[in-house]
Amino acid sequence: MDIDFNKNGDGLVPAVIQDASTRKVLMLGYMNEEAYLKTNETGKVTFYSRSKQRLWTKGEESGNFLNLVSIKLDCDNDTLLVEVNPYGPVCHKGTDTCWADENSADFGFLTALEGIIENRQKLSATAPELRKENDNSYVVSLFDAGINKIAQKVGEEAVETVIEAKDNNDELFLNESADLLFHYLILLKAKGFGLKDIAKVLEERH
Repeated sequence: MDIDFNKNGDGLVPAVIQDASTRKVLMLGYMNEEAYLKTNETGKVTFYSRSKQRLWTKGEESGNFLNLVSIKLDCDNDTLLVEVNPYGPVCHKGTDTCWADENSADFGFLTALEGIIENRQKLSATAPELRKENDNSYVVSLFDAGINKIAQKVGEEAVETVIEAKDNNDELFLNESADLLFHYLILLKAKGFGLKDIAKVLEERH
């Protein structure tokens, strides 16, 4: 790997630290050539501390090590993307990341949709007389009806998806697939789970 440690004149290159599983950016550090070599040798991410003016292995005091998975070099040969499996919080303030984000799987829009479904579940737990007029949504009505109704809807959508899969109308197939996934997310939430739990099971199987 041809890293240009001399590009900025200080012998250092930025090292962006990313969780190999969740893909969350955890922190930013700097490496010189010695820190890079030690990281590869030990499997524990080591930086060059500009404040301490020495090598610094993340976790050497806290025990919250960053276990190396891979290192990638950017197109200009002067920035590293370091994929890790973190052990414990990454930030010295005790948070998962240095931006105070939770280090959990993010499925983009589906994660946002899970949040909306969770809010509807909370509304369902509110007494009907205390709800606002616009609180009685379709999802709330499913949670009101209970787990049997929700499971039934997943079954119905699964059958409809299978039927459309046997035809050649891609638009109908995608729409039925979306309905199936939507109702499955509701079922997961009703059972107290989410996509991250399913992803974990699949990861363990893999």
